[in-house]
Amino acid sequence: MKTKNKNPWGGRFDAAPAELLQQLSCSVHFDRRLYAQDIRGSVAHARMLKSIGVLSASELKAIEDGLKQIQALIESGKFRWKDELEDVHMNIEAALTKITPAGAKLHTGRSRNDQVATDMRLWMKDEIDALVQLIGALQTALISFAEREREILIPGYTHLQRAQPVYLAHHLLAYVEMLERDKGRMLDARQRADVLPLGSGALAGSTLPLDRDFVAKELDFKKVSSNSLDAVSDRDFIAEFLFAGALLGVHLSRLAEDFILWASAEFRFVEIGDQYTTGSSLMPQKKNPDVAELVRGKSGRLNANLVSLLTLLKGLPMTYNRDLQEDKEPMFDTADTLRISLQVFAGMVQETRAIAESCQKAVSDPLLMATDIADRLVEEGIPFRQAHEIVGKGVALAQKRQIPLSDLKLADWQEINPQVTVECLNVFQPEEALKLRKMKGAPNLKLIQKEVSRWKRVLKSD
Repeated sequence: MKTKNKNPWGGRFDAAPAELLQQLSCSVHFDRRLYAQDIRGSVAHARMLKSIGVLSASELKAIEDGLKQIQALIESGKFRWKDELEDVHMNIEAALTKITPAGAKLHTGRSRNDQVATDMRLWMKDEIDALVQLIGALQTALISFAEREREILIPGYTHLQRAQPVYLAHHLLAYVEMLERDKGRMLDARQRADVLPLGSGALAGSTLPLDRDFVAKELDFKKVSSNSLDAVSDRDFIAEFLFAGALLGVHLSRLAEDFILWASAEFRFVEIGDQYTTGSSLMPQKKNPDVAELVRGKSGRLNANLVSLLTLLKGLPMTYNRDLQEDKEPMFDTADTLRISLQVFAGMVQETRAIAESCQKAVSDPLLMATDIADRLVEEGIPFRQAHEIVGKGVALAQKRQIPLSDLKLADWQEINPQVTVECLNVFQPEEALKLRKMKGAPNLKLIQKEVSRWKRVLKSD
């Protein structure tokens, strides 16, 4: 006599799944995060089934009421998730079927393949909307910092060597530009996610007259997928999201590195508020920029999430394969990591102040004006390469004498090249030199103030 079949996949199987298979297959411990999207998609699907005559009005009401009841249980923490049912979809469907017999009709014309693809797209659209708002909040914090410290000058760096003077505000606005591109990439990924796969079935659609446009309107999708095979196997939208997230993480890491350097005793350009720093378990004098360091470290896992998904996808044949169960954890982790990183960084920026004396001391280095001397020589008719050599020799002479570049006399310069005039040397006031940088995008204080005003308008309209 055959043992009673306890396999959740129906009459095809004579035995229940092995316990280890159940452990390997179970995803409900992480994909339960899709419960709201799964219920929303099920409601839309049920309404469509009613519109084509598969469900009666009373059955639709029973299904909608049952799904509302399940959602309330989940959100109150009273819903009992069952590992043996594997995932969020089967758990909700099984619970619904216990509430109403009509629940057994809900899966008509759909597969978990197109169901999960729909859930993830719904989830991602919502998540991107939230992340774009958080990116904007960080931009706002940076702009407020820039406006607050708009007259502070610091050295600009190349190769981490002092190069030319810039306003701190100009430096901060550079990150606002980066973050704006990050928002654009997120919104681009959202466009690719805004395509309805539901109705594609397991891979080949359905013989039932499913109204996919009806469902798309119910779920606020702008498009309906054009190829059922692609619809259930496509994870490009997740890859794009993970790439946008990884690059955003890289930008946050670079910003964090600047704050870490600036907060060090060697720079002392900024002071980070106590609530966004930590101490040492041993050294009582320490004030560590842990927020910035942790955010800098998070970029590694964001990069890893992208590589994980790309590696997962690269060898898959058409169409759906169970490997795709592994697409959700990188997606969730990237979203969670970006949320906390953006929020805490915005808070840290709001509680950071510039240390004017240290910044002024650093920017008073006359070597920062070497390029401006070369520019003045060019205005005197000297070819730039020759001017570059003249100034380089002046720098070497000042270093040999162990004096600041600004202490070289006109006679010293004219020994290097008689064409040097006194006007060429009137460049050692950084504020005055920056006034001459009038082209769009330059660190001119008036231009910076215009940029701050422009960004405030842009972010307000967003």
